[in-house]
Amino acid sequence: MPVQLTAPLAQDLLPIAGVRIGVAEAGIRKAHRKDLTVFLLDEGSAVGAVFTQNRYAAAPVQVCREHLAAGQGIRALVINTGNANAGTGQSGLSHARQTCTALARSLGLHHEQVLPFSTGVIMEPLPLDRLLAGLPMALSDAAQPQTETGDQWLGAAQGIMTTDTLPKACSQRFELDGRPVRATGIAKGAGMIRPNMATMLGFLATDACVTPALMDTLARRLADASFNRVTVDGDTSTNDSFVVVATGQAGNAPITDLDSPAGQVLLNALTMVARQLAHAIVRDGEGATKFITVQVEGGRDNAECLLAAYAVAHSPLVKTAFFASDPNLGRILAAVGYAGIHDLDVNGIDLHLGDVHVVKAGGRLPEYKEEDGQRAMKAAEIVVRIGLGRGTATETVWTCDFSHDYVTINADYRS
Repeated sequence: MPVQLTAPLAQDLLPIAGVRIGVAEAGIRKAHRKDLTVFLLDEGSAVGAVFTQNRYAAAPVQVCREHLAAGQGIRALVINTGNANAGTGQSGLSHARQTCTALARSLGLHHEQVLPFSTGVIMEPLPLDRLLAGLPMALSDAAQPQTETGDQWLGAAQGIMTTDTLPKACSQRFELDGRPVRATGIAKGAGMIRPNMATMLGFLATDACVTPALMDTLARRLADASFNRVTVDGDTSTNDSFVVVATGQAGNAPITDLDSPAGQVLLNALTMVARQLAHAIVRDGEGATKFITVQVEGGRDNAECLLAAYAVAHSPLVKTAFFASDPNLGRILAAVGYAGIHDLDVNGIDLHLGDVHVVKAGGRLPEYKEEDGQRAMKAAEIVVRIGLGRGTATETVWTCDFSHDYVTINADYRS
C-alpha cells in the first residue's frame, strides 16, 4: 500500500490552455487497460526536457534528443506503457521514429515535432502495429470538448502507469504580472528509481509564457529540486524522461531569467508540483511501508552532502532495518563512512532519528535508549538527520524502506 498517498481527483487538477490530451487502450499491455497517451500542444508552446544518464538509453530517449536538437518546435508527445522499447537496437529506433511519423502525418506536422516516450519491460520488441492502430483512438479522445475539470490529466496519469498502485498528478495556481497562471503535472514510477536526472516519466505543463531558450534550464532546475533527490532502489532506468511545457497562453510578460522576481515565482510554483510528484513516486515505491527523509547537514559542499545522503538512502541494510523498525542504526553510520567523503572525520558526526538524538561526536549518545529509536522507526514518515560537522552545506534526499513485497513485485514483474 502507498505510504500516506491517495489518488488525485479530477476536480483537483487544472486543465492547461494550449494542451489537449487523449488516452486509448491499444493492447500494448497484457492487461486490458489504457496504455497509449498523446499530448497535443498549441503552436508557440515552449518545451524543455531532461533524460536518463543511463548509457543504455532507450530508443525513444535517443529520438527525443534528436528531435529537440532539430529545433522544429515540439507540437506533440506520444507515450506508451507496457513496453520500454529499450535494448531493442536499430529496430527499436525505427519503431520510435515510425511512431513519430505516423502521429505527425495525422496532425499535419513534421516528424521532428513529435517526442516519443515508452515505459515497461526492457528488451522486448515494441508492438508497433498495435501502437499505430491505437493512435486514431487517442486522437479522437483528444478531440473531445475540454472541461474545466482535469479528467484528461487524470486519464493520462492512469494511462502511463506500470507497477504504480495509484496515478500521480497535481496542480498549482499562482500569478505572474497580476494574471492567473496554472500548472499541472503527472508522473509514473514505483521501482527502478534512482533517476540521476528526473524520474521514470514526468510531464509538467503551465500556461505561463517562458522564452524557449530558458526551457531546458527550467527543466534541469526543477529536476534537481525534486526528481533528482528521490530514490526507491538505486537503479537508474533506461527510459527516464522529464518534460516541461509552457504554452504562453496566460498572457504574462515572457520570462527570460529564472532569477528575476517573476522567474522565481514561476520556479517556486513549478517546484511545488514537481516535488509533490517526486514524493508520490517514493510513497508509492514498490512494496514501500515508510517514507524516509534523509537530511545531511554541515557538509563542505552540496556534493558531499548528496554522497552521504544517497549512501544511506540506497543501502539495502538500512532500508530493511527501517521496514522491520529495527534500530540497528550503526548501519547508517557505516553508509556515511563508505559514501566517498575521503577526508571525513567521523568524530564530527551527529545523528538524529526524528526527535531522538542517537549519535554525538561520532559515538553513541550515552542517554540514547534503543526503545526510543524503535519508537521513531515505527512511524510511517521518518526523518533521518545527519550532521557532518564540516561546513554549512545541506541536502535532502527522499526514499522508502525495502519490504518483502519489493522482491515479490519484481520477481513477478513480467508474469
